[in-house]
Amino acid sequence: MNQIDKKPLAGRVDKVDASGIRKVFDLAKSLKDPINLSIGQPDFDVPEAVKSAAVSAITDGHNSYTPTQGLSELCEQIRAEEEIATGRSWAQDELFITSGVSGGLFLSLLALVEAGDEVLIPDPYFVMYKHLTALFDATPVFVDTYASGFSLDPAAVEAAITPRTKVLLLNSPANPTGRICDEASLRAVAAVCEKHGIIIISDEIYRSFAYTDVPSISSFYEQTVVLGGHSKSFGMTGWRLGYAAGPAHIIQAMAKVQQYSFVCAPSVSQYAALACPQVDMSGHIDAYRQKRDMMVSALSGTFELGAPDGAFYLFARAPEGMTGDEFVERAIANNVLIIPGSVFSERHSHFRICYTVSDEKLQAGADILCRLAQ
Repeated sequence: MNQIDKKPLAGRVDKVDASGIRKVFDLAKSLKDPINLSIGQPDFDVPEAVKSAAVSAITDGHNSYTPTQGLSELCEQIRAEEEIATGRSWAQDELFITSGVSGGLFLSLLALVEAGDEVLIPDPYFVMYKHLTALFDATPVFVDTYASGFSLDPAAVEAAITPRTKVLLLNSPANPTGRICDEASLRAVAAVCEKHGIIIISDEIYRSFAYTDVPSISSFYEQTVVLGGHSKSFGMTGWRLGYAAGPAHIIQAMAKVQQYSFVCAPSVSQYAALACPQVDMSGHIDAYRQKRDMMVSALSGTFELGAPDGAFYLFARAPEGMTGDEFVERAIANNVLIIPGSVFSERHSHFRICYTVSDEKLQAGADILCRLAQ
């Protein structure tokens, strides 16, 4: 071992664990034709119109950097969509294109928090929230939602606030629970945040996958950074395309950091996304609603389930006497891939199912899970 090999890594790396989801994916490689209810992405392909737009962008030579803020025509397109979704107008300097919602999360936290700050994270949470917060030297503070059926209790939010609280991270529809925060709860949370001067980062990547009304907190709380994108709703998860909309000073700070990190979102993906409005995705959304209903019906007699209002996940309690981790091990041994709830939570009581597979595989997976529970 030479002297360079002996040099220690930066301490921040030790604050981040390898993703438990990736560990399950790696395990899947060793199984023969598993029933994979683990991977959190749609099972439909990118629409042909969007593919064609991407091919045209490549052949027409649109392969260079775009402006850091993104293509102006794409920004205008998304701004118009956000005005419809939120019922408010957005200025030109209040929105820019990111490399996926993950890129938006990275940039927003990097721009907003530092050592000594606290970030409120409803538990369960998307796996990145906890680790990115720690990576930027801030402290994650978890707000329990188990007692309220995975809805966000404004009183619990206020009880978690300290003088060091800087940001609240929201996710609605939520991964892993599928819950949607209703407007009354969001308004109450917004009032708490306004009282204490807290910025909200609202991850709304699953907004299109909503089986009931899905309000955005940015509609009535301007100190909100909305993160959205095309990855889930158009099957473009590998194309890394998202956007951020919020107060101009925060958005411009995020864009400035993007210059020295992501540079810009992938150019071909941006040109392709210009074709998205011409595509009707409602059939896919309806199909996932039916899959949701099918799995709730198949599992609810055996497992305690959260109320899945959107996204494409079920968050289920493990059978009595077992942790979620233990039940997942048993399921994987029987060729069904699911994710331990502890990947998304400070608790070990649940597991996550993703229902973006064929109905036949869903039914087979549900039958095995119910049998294992009994």
